[in-house]
Amino acid sequence: MGFGLIVIGDEILSGRREDKHMRRAIELLAARGLALDWAEYVGDERARITATLRRTFAGDDVVFCTGGIGATPDDHTRQCAAAALGVPLELHPEARELIAQRIAETAAGDAVKADLNLPENQHRFKMGEFPAGARIIPNSYNRIPGFSVADHHFMPGFPVMAWPMMEWVLDHYYPHLFHLAVQVERSFLVFEAPESTLTPLMERVEAAFDAIRVFSLPSVGDAKRGELYARRHIDLGVKGPADQVEPAYAMLREGVRAMGFELVEVAARRPGDPAGD
Repeated sequence: MGFGLIVIGDEILSGRREDKHMRRAIELLAARGLALDWAEYVGDERARITATLRRTFAGDDVVFCTGGIGATPDDHTRQCAAAALGVPLELHPEARELIAQRIAETAAGDAVKADLNLPENQHRFKMGEFPAGARIIPNSYNRIPGFSVADHHFMPGFPVMAWPMMEWVLDHYYPHLFHLAVQVERSFLVFEAPESTLTPLMERVEAAFDAIRVFSLPSVGDAKRGELYARRHIDLGVKGPADQVEPAYAMLREGVRAMGFELVEVAARRPGDPAGD
């Protein structure tokens, strides 16, 4: 079982808005000893959303899906989830009650606005139409819920709503997965080294440690990050279980030193932590 993220919305692909969900999902998972395994961006096209969800429903991953669960013409996620599952949309009774409470709150005592039979209020109930058998995800911001089906969890595109809902899902459904194995990263900067020269050493390290992944992040130099990073370099390191990281890191470091390349070590961190200077 891995963790995936699907971000839905033309506004992300057109650049009108910048996605913030992936960074936050990485942080929320890392705080619980978990990691994001993959992410996808999908525009507001029903056929593509349905195909994407049909594929991910067929897998074993936990999937967070943000965006498109409203009731405007460009919101398709609820309908596509139902189509991918081959089930109808149904007004969830608990969702209806929560939406009715929200209507009463926003009416602020105005009996006309609070009339649930008004066309605009009837339309609001569409936000509670989920695939048959769905479960509610509480929305602490405005009561309008998201929904879960199996290990897929659907929430609005607004970070102020989506992020608390992600936390609720993790803490409610998956605490048994938290911190099962402490994952860490260790890396160093290698200066003026061709990546192709380092590749055989990287392969030997991965062959020697079955749970270790070696990473190589080349840079032509970035003076904005400080003098150390201004020169051409590779951020070279290993990530995996803590008990294998140290010996794998030592093998990688000593192998680079044996080649005669200059290196500078950087602080160890857990996957998901921001890289420091």
